[in-house]
Amino acid sequence: MALGGSRVFVSHLSGVAVFDPVGDQVGRVRDVVAMLRVGELPPRVLGLVVEVISRRRVFLPMTRVTGVESGQVITTGVVNLRRFEQRPTETLVLGELLDRQVTMVGTDEKVTVLDVGLTQPPSRRDWVIDKVFVRQGGGGPLRRRRGETLTVEWSAVTGFSLEEEGQGAASLLATFEQLRPADLANVLHHLSAKRRAEVAAALDDDRLADVLEELPDDDQVEILRKLKDERAADVLEAMDPDDAADLLSELPERDMERLLRLMEPQEAAPVRRLLTYEEHTAGGMMTTEPLVLRPDATVADALARIRVKDVPAPLAAQVYVCRPPDETPTGKYLGMAHFQRLLREPPGTLVGAVVDTDLRPLPPDTPLSTLTSYLAAYDIVAAPVVDENGSLLGAVTVDDVLDHLLPEDWREAAARRAVGAPGPPAESELDSRESRESVDGR
Repeated sequence: MALGGSRVFVSHLSGVAVFDPVGDQVGRVRDVVAMLRVGELPPRVLGLVVEVISRRRVFLPMTRVTGVESGQVITTGVVNLRRFEQRPTETLVLGELLDRQVTMVGTDEKVTVLDVGLTQPPSRRDWVIDKVFVRQGGGGPLRRRRGETLTVEWSAVTGFSLEEEGQGAASLLATFEQLRPADLANVLHHLSAKRRAEVAAALDDDRLADVLEELPDDDQVEILRKLKDERAADVLEAMDPDDAADLLSELPERDMERLLRLMEPQEAAPVRRLLTYEEHTAGGMMTTEPLVLRPDATVADALARIRVKDVPAPLAAQVYVCRPPDETPTGKYLGMAHFQRLLREPPGTLVGAVVDTDLRPLPPDTPLSTLTSYLAAYDIVAAPVVDENGSLLGAVTVDDVLDHLLPEDWREAAARRAVGAPGPPAESELDSRESRESVDGR
């Protein structure tokens, strides 16, 4: 859609690429910043929240947007890299307006906001929100069928300025359904605590479990505490045992034990084992769900296990060969077979004939410093952990090691900068806040 009288609905902007005039990508749109106004005046659209390549979220004023067309946003090329911070007078359209229940003027019918339309009136620089796409709830004076949708003028509804309890999240989630868990976690981290809880409540257990694993500890605990105990236990069951153990360890002992008792015994058992180990040891960092095969399994069996979509890449790099039982803690650990070795062998070959027995396993009390040296020395992405009887307890993957090597606030810092990415320009290169307010209308 080109500028000058055209309209774009905000859900179509979510995730859209932002380019400078020469065609280089600046980032992607994550939200729209608007300012609500008194009376029937439509809200002014102040700008876009853009996630730049370094995952920092910055503010792009609409005065610097020259085109919104063909699924992309074109800018003047001038982007202030100062981290975006929402002001009290500002509203995030995706994060705060969608799914809100408002009232039709003149009928008092309750409707739910599914989308809003933005437009730039001809001969004006300002963008405004002029349309609202709503779903009717039925039972009002208009007596329409429940669930019927329609687009109305902004002035035809009221109630946006009220703080709403129990606001839904279906429309917001629909705009982010294609995001990877890490990216959706970044979205949740930047929402208000109220909206974060509402979005979390709307996610299914598996999706929420994946997202929780990518959130900072404080956000994880906040979300878990706002879930009902039964659902919290279900979500913990859907998490990887090592991540569930890390999250539970942040809770008071009484809360942790209550949730463990609500979990299915077979799901709680590995989490309880992990909680017995010190945090910065191989036992405290390992996953209890590596790929385990018996020695009489074939190479074809091993490759089939590796190809399973839900197996994380570090765990799919090798299989661990053990005598039965083949669930941790297993029978005697025999060795491991890297997937590259498996690819070179005939499919009918037994994995017991191709195991690497030279790579010594680690005891669960191995400290972090020894573990990092071990992974680096052998150029591997996961290490086997065995008990004093030689049974496989689990495997430590490189991503879990990095979690413990990086600063505690690395997830928050990752949203502001990327390793090796250029930092924000010097203060002298940035517009002052006063000049930004006068030029950009903020």
